Amino acid sequence: MSSDSPVPVSRATVAVPRTAVPIGITDPVEQARAELKAALAAIEEKANVPKRVALATDRGVVKARAFSRRNPGAATAAVVAGAAAVGLIVWAAVRLYAR
Repeated sequence: MSSDSPVPVSRATVAVPRTAVPIGITDPVEQARAELKAALAAIEEKANVPKRVALATDRGVVKARAFSRRNPGAATAAVVAGAAAVGLIVWAAVRLYAR
């Protein structure tokens, strides 16, 4: 073995996000691969609309449940107002269509 052989880079035990490049990579080829992998992961995260909608919906449900626990009267009023608004919109659409 020669002394010029590359030394394997040990991986840190710290979790690195999928869209980040680990620090300490000395091999330029491995660095380029890590950057490409991170870039593709970032593009996937940005372009995956159904996943983003599902996450936003989950966050909204958590917020709505927390609001209903804090203030059940206002939550009930909001649901009734929302149902009335939807009913009014449907009624108006049917009325316009029937003319």
